[in-house]
Amino acid sequence: MVKILKNIRVIELGTYITGPAAGMHLADLGADVIKVERPGTGDPFRAFKGGLYSPHYQTYNRNKRSIALDTKQPEDLAVLHDLVASADVFIQNFRPGIAEKLGAGEEDLRRINPRLIYCAISGFGKSGPYKDRPAYDTVAQAASGYLRLLTPPENPRVIGPAIADSVTGQYAAMGILAALLERASTGQGRRLDISMLEAMAHFNLDSFTHYYSEGEIMGPLSRPVVSQSYTFECSDAKWVAIHMSSPTKFWEGLLEATGQEQLKQDPRFAERLERIRHQDDLIEIFTPIFLSETRDAWCARLEQAEVPHSPAYDADEALEDPQAQHLRIKVTSDHPQMGPFTTVRPPYSFDDQSEFDVKAPPTLDEHGAEIRAELDAKRKAS
Repeated sequence: MVKILKNIRVIELGTYITGPAAGMHLADLGADVIKVERPGTGDPFRAFKGGLYSPHYQTYNRNKRSIALDTKQPEDLAVLHDLVASADVFIQNFRPGIAEKLGAGEEDLRRINPRLIYCAISGFGKSGPYKDRPAYDTVAQAASGYLRLLTPPENPRVIGPAIADSVTGQYAAMGILAALLERASTGQGRRLDISMLEAMAHFNLDSFTHYYSEGEIMGPLSRPVVSQSYTFECSDAKWVAIHMSSPTKFWEGLLEATGQEQLKQDPRFAERLERIRHQDDLIEIFTPIFLSETRDAWCARLEQAEVPHSPAYDADEALEDPQAQHLRIKVTSDHPQMGPFTTVRPPYSFDDQSEFDVKAPPTLDEHGAEIRAELDAKRKAS
């Protein structure tokens, strides 16, 4: 077991995804992440599917401890401040000004702990005309120009997972780690501000580079056409994904695997740029071909021809794949009240050691008494 951040304590006053995701990444690396929640209801994500332990909440809150505090009550605010005094990092993802009303603004916490790394995550930043606007994942995707890269133009609708939320949480964790690294040599804390708009704009860097360098406005098919990427349905209604990129050998391998070597002489497909221009024609040709056999049969042929490919799995299949099983990506732990918890382990391996010990997300205030006892013991010791 590798706990790189085992000596780091994080106080997370976060809800929904961005703040909790940042805390989760640090917890996955071994940090002691204490999730501070409202008494009675906790993180609003808890109740997304009824009860207080929804899969939405579980996704971003493993490896943490939970304490319920009402910071409007002086005694609970004092507990929060005691926690901050012992912490290295504080994370909040409220709209600008809300943390200050909760007694958790930077100035208040900096007086308690000058070495604190204070991370404030927002939708649009701490200043500017949109700073007070509410923002969720779809809003940030749209504002950053990313949503148009995912949305079918003929039937516009939001698709896919909460990319902006997750990306922002990951950028926040990266910034926190950089601030901790600097503090190790300077002894000084930092305030880190990161907005969903800024994070997603950076994540969408390829699109902006194409526009400012070439005047090209990318769309949903821009990248897959150039990268020669395809998804085909097979006879068993399962899908296979292919990504040939630029090497000619992969195109030739596809022709070998599908028995379509005659396409080498077709002027529409003789050169890579021609194949890019005529991708719709290729899709029309290969669609019925792939419908003629099962996914497993096609994957065997594609592997034999060394074509970059994978079955396009659903969640019930992906972690049962032999490679995923070999890497032990799926891990399970038991929560004393909620039972088995199965999730994806952290992706890191340090010195050939992966982290397979993942703790189930806490129930609301599960560690409240434990954390208070730790603070009491510290007071008596000092």
